[in-house]
Amino acid sequence: MNKPVTPRSKARSNTDVLPNRKPRKGAPRKSVNSVPPQNFRQKLLFIAAETLALAAVVSYGIVVVLGNAANGFSGTSFLGSLLPFAVGVMALILVSTIFLVGWWKLRCYLKAHSEAFVPIAAIGVVLIVAILSWQDSFRLSIGQFRTLVGGKEEASRVTLNHQVFAAYRRYNSTGLNKMMQRAESYNSAIAEAATEFDVDQNLLQGIAATESSFKPRDSNDGGHGLFQITAVPKAVLEEAKDHLKTEQLSLYDHRHNAFIAAITFKHYLAEMNNDVFLGLLAYNIGPANGGLRFIMKKYGVTDFITIQPYLQLLPRDYPIRVLSYALAFRLWQKQGKLLAYEAGNNAMQIQRLGVPGLP
Repeated sequence: MNKPVTPRSKARSNTDVLPNRKPRKGAPRKSVNSVPPQNFRQKLLFIAAETLALAAVVSYGIVVVLGNAANGFSGTSFLGSLLPFAVGVMALILVSTIFLVGWWKLRCYLKAHSEAFVPIAAIGVVLIVAILSWQDSFRLSIGQFRTLVGGKEEASRVTLNHQVFAAYRRYNSTGLNKMMQRAESYNSAIAEAATEFDVDQNLLQGIAATESSFKPRDSNDGGHGLFQITAVPKAVLEEAKDHLKTEQLSLYDHRHNAFIAAITFKHYLAEMNNDVFLGLLAYNIGPANGGLRFIMKKYGVTDFITIQPYLQLLPRDYPIRVLSYALAFRLWQKQGKLLAYEAGNNAMQIQRLGVPGLP
């Protein structure tokens, strides 16, 4: 008797559909278009370097071209000054467009070889611009550009800066060096006062040099000590006591004298809206006859340039003397010596260093 044949189970072919399986909980989902974070940060860094390079080149070009154009075509004549300057601006726009088109073509070429070549080229451009920006010719272009943009305010600033440089140039180097050495005994007290009241230390040194030449004494006009303190606002004295933590101030104590001078100058500087020249002038005039604010209101003047004709030589000259001494102290601090203004390239070096307290 034949046995019934048991049906064989069919082997699953490769075409059989597997049942859907639910993804495990917590398993991250893969996105086809997602960019790895590391690549994204790298691309962002490359773009930043490229943008910085383009901004540096464009800024450098604007300063150089407009600064020199403003200097070369200065004047009010339409044909001789205004029209040529306008043509220079149009030429700048044209050159900038050509540069950007050229950069785009270079960028495409570099990117075809390696994406890293683009930021490398950009950094190279930034380094070239940085080297060019350190040249004295570029500093002259900046000055001319500032005059173009700043107008009357910038012209006044340049004039006053050069008054300070000229005053420094006229000092006797031997006498000035001796005063620098005398100041060593008082510099720690002055530095402490400058830090306490957020005042430029070289400015305070300049005030002390102008007032006493670092020979503390009593003067015929009632001044006392290192800063020749006379009449100061009562609020200033109270604040000085708080900072010094004492109930009794002594004008013969160099530290007390420096603190009173620092806070007094800070008081007048705030009163004159942080104008250093007017702040020094107000410090010198003091509260007598209503102080500097009353004088300015009386004659309808608004700045140091316009008030000078109404003042006697001594108060008018005071801010220039203070700032020229402050410049000497800055040179002594930064260079370790005083530079002869007219020797070699010292004039440009001193101007690059700048006058303390001035932009």
